[in-house]
This record gives sequence, C-alpha cells and structure tokens, in this order.
Amino acid sequence: MKERDQLIGLPGPEPQLEPWMRGIREGIDPVIGHLMRAAEQIREDAASALGDLSSAQIWAKPHGMTSVGFHAKHLAGSTERLSTYLAGRQLTPEQLAAIPTEGEGNETAAELVGRITAALDRYEDMVSSLSRQDFGSIREVGRKRYPVTAISLAIHIAEHGQRHIGGLIGAAKLASTVMLRGG
Repeated sequence: MKERDQLIGLPGPEPQLEPWMRGIREGIDPVIGHLMRAAEQIREDAASALGDLSSAQIWAKPHGMTSVGFHAKHLAGSTERLSTYLAGRQLTPEQLAAIPTEGEGNETAAELVGRITAALDRYEDMVSSLSRQDFGSIREVGRKRYPVTAISLAIHIAEHGQRHIGGLIGAAKLASTVMLRGG
C-alpha cells in the first residue's frame, strides 16, 4: 500500500505522526516544547536520510553539490557551537579549528547520526532548562560578540538545523541516485 493511501484514510498501518503533532508536552512551556519537538524532527530525519548510505555515498559530491557528510557534520558542529553561545560561553580553539574540516571525512552513517544525536541531546538539555524569564537574557554570538536573546538563539538553532536537514535529505537522494546509475 502506498504511503499516500495511508494518509487519506484507506486501510493500512497508522503512519507515524511528525513530532510537532505528537501532543503537548505536559509541564513544559509551549515554546520550549516546540523547540524540543523540532530537535526530534531533525534527529529522525537525519537518521532516515543517512539510513544505510555507504561512506562513498555520504562523501560523494555529485554534480559538484555539497556532500551529505558536510551537511551532517555541519549540522552537528553548528548545533554544538550555537549551544555553546546559548550556554553563555564563547567558542574554544578546538571548536573553531573544526569548522573548516566539516566538508571532508570518512565517517559512516552511524557515526554521523551519533554526532547529530549528541549535539541535539545537548541542545534539548539546554533548552529544557530555559524559563520564560530567561528568554530575554542576552547571549553574545561570534568573535564580534553580537548580542542576541537566549530565545532567539534557541529558535535559530532549530531553524538552522532544519535548513541543513533539508540539504542533507536532498544530497542523500542525489548521491544514492547518481551512484546507482554509476555517475
């Protein structure tokens, strides 16, 4: 049975609801709850898109496009870096040194999913500890220490993650299709 048939109510297994539709998280501020659901969506989409791609597919750059590996490493790395700012700290030399290496590697799908999961787990821990009183707290981002609010930074982390998960999904489909055809 086709997925479309399941969605319009024809007999078949119940499709998994997207995280944002899985109910209200009791006892959690709705803004925080939604940010945590966004992290769930990113985590699930990454695991699904990386699935059982080979390392060759992950690091391929068909038609000069950005690799799946870059999107995965950048998603994990940027989430980690932005979470550092959310914690009220500046980046370490090690975090800064890792940025230019995000476009290269030989990590497997499982290793990349693990990195993304760890970064999102940290983000969720930080977001879940925010209260409404913290939303307007100032955080400084980047070497120029641009002032932003804690909630705008938390929201940006989710937005940025969604942007790269879209790139990751597209790159994964392209890499698997092109490599199947031998291109």
